[in-house]
Amino acid sequence: MRARSHNQRRGDAPAPSVRQDGARAQPGGPPSERVRLRRRRERGSYERDVIDAILDEALVAHLGIVATDGQPLVIPTLHARVGDLVYLHGSAAGRTLLALAEGAPACLTVSLIDGLVLARSAMHHSANYRSVILLGKATRVEEPAAKHAAFRAIVEHIVPGRWPDVRPPSQAELKATAVLAMDIDEASAKVRSGPPVDDEEDYALPAWAGVIPLCTQAGAPEADPRLAAGIHAPAYARAYRRPVAASPQAQPAPSPRS
Repeated sequence: MRARSHNQRRGDAPAPSVRQDGARAQPGGPPSERVRLRRRRERGSYERDVIDAILDEALVAHLGIVATDGQPLVIPTLHARVGDLVYLHGSAAGRTLLALAEGAPACLTVSLIDGLVLARSAMHHSANYRSVILLGKATRVEEPAAKHAAFRAIVEHIVPGRWPDVRPPSQAELKATAVLAMDIDEASAKVRSGPPVDDEEDYALPAWAGVIPLCTQAGAPEADPRLAAGIHAPAYARAYRRPVAASPQAQPAPSPRS
């Protein structure tokens, strides 16, 4: 058992430990009531290893905010996690990033679908998935070296090994593009895996039931029509694949629902 520090009061949650990658390892409970799972709690996780693996595998995140005029907006965007931060980028003149830079609360979600779950009843069809929800505010990255590093992280998140082969951002490109960072403080993951869960009396029905696995699979690289002669696709393009973490096992459902 870890001893409390002199500044930690009795009853306070222990400070998160630090992993080798510099990220904080969260304790088992939710970091806040806002991200506590209220439905299907057995599928939830607040462990940073689970959250980080999903963030790292996903290519597309959806960023939700409420604009200053009250209009909700959900924007698909590319992202990258570095330690305890998730980096996002977009047009410096875009209203979404402007609102975030001004302190608007944000919700970032990523989802991975691993299979279609076919049950014996229509209402129990489902999907096997891994998802993360992250709440917080974004901080604008202004320092040139940090901004440059964030762009590198995003490119390397999309295609590991790509950054050394390409031209880095120019000063004009850096000025025209905003980079924001969200701290992974309030986050939760939700995972479903395994077969369908039918009502007991439905198991005798003569309908096929099971899972159709799904995955992201890259095809053969297609060269740009204007590619100069003699330039061949690099190994990271020919053998491209996303990092895949093992899915946590779903816990038995408390009631027969999908």
